[in-house]
Amino acid sequence: MKIEHLGIAVKSLETSDNLFARLLGKDSYNKESVEREGVTTSFYQVGESKIELLEASNTNSPIAKFLDKKGEGIHHIAFGVEDIRLEIERLKKEGFTFISEEPKDGADNKLVVFLHPKSTNGVLVELCQEKP
Repeated sequence: MKIEHLGIAVKSLETSDNLFARLLGKDSYNKESVEREGVTTSFYQVGESKIELLEASNTNSPIAKFLDKKGEGIHHIAFGVEDIRLEIERLKKEGFTFISEEPKDGADNKLVVFLHPKSTNGVLVELCQEKP
C-alpha cells in the first residue's frame, strides 16, 4: 500500500488549479469529469503521490455536501493497492466498514472503493487500483 493521492474539495477548480500550479510549479496532468459522482477533478503529480482537486458538478454530489458542511479542504486520503478486492476482504475481516463494497470506475484510470469514516477515525479513506 502507498499513499496514492490526497483529495481536496474546492469551490472553484479554475481558482484552485491556478493556486496549485503556482504552488507546485507545474500544471495539472489530468482533468476529467466523473458524472456518476457529480465531480470534476484535476490531478497533480507530487513525487510518488498525487493531489486530486475535486469540484462539485451538481448540488447533490458528495463534494457539494462536503463543501456546504465543512468548506474547502482535505476530503479524503487514497491508498493505492495492487488487488482492491483482496484488500476489501482483508479490511472487512479487520472490522472496517465500507460505503460500498463493490469497486467502481473512478478518475485517473482507477477502480475505487471508500471506507466509511465512522470506522476510520472520521477520515474518508479511498482504496484505488490501476485498471487492468
